[in-house]
Amino acid sequence: MEIKTFGDLIDWTRQLHAHLAKCLTESAEKQTSERNSALLDYIAGYESQLAETVAEFEKQADPKVLQTRLYDYAEHKPFTPGLACDARFDTFSFDEISREIFAFHDQIMDLYQSLTGKAEIEGAKTLLEDLLALEQHEAKQLSSQIGRMADI
Repeated sequence: MEIKTFGDLIDWTRQLHAHLAKCLTESAEKQTSERNSALLDYIAGYESQLAETVAEFEKQADPKVLQTRLYDYAEHKPFTPGLACDARFDTFSFDEISREIFAFHDQIMDLYQSLTGKAEIEGAKTLLEDLLALEQHEAKQLSSQIGRMADI
């Protein structure tokens, strides 16, 4: 997906979370460990919900901001949705799954943080700050839930 506008960026983020949810659901079915399968299922549901939440940002954002060109995106070189998840999750341990998921979220947060610092239009900066806050909040929530699952 070529990202030219802030609207494209939000759509890309939504697609990324949805793609990860789909991949994790598939991997959960192939996991031999019941505990790891349950973790993958939980995170898949979480990612699906997050994709829907990100889509709401797109619906509620100022159309002018969504159409604003995003010139600094190419410099960050983020990963593509097709690479966000692969068959490794089929055999990953609980800890490996957790590390990979948090690395995924860290990359998105790093991108938003980088773009926030470069945003010159106040509406665009606010939108990026809101998206960053959402990702940070959701990562904390997910970390808490995974921590509880690890204790079981």
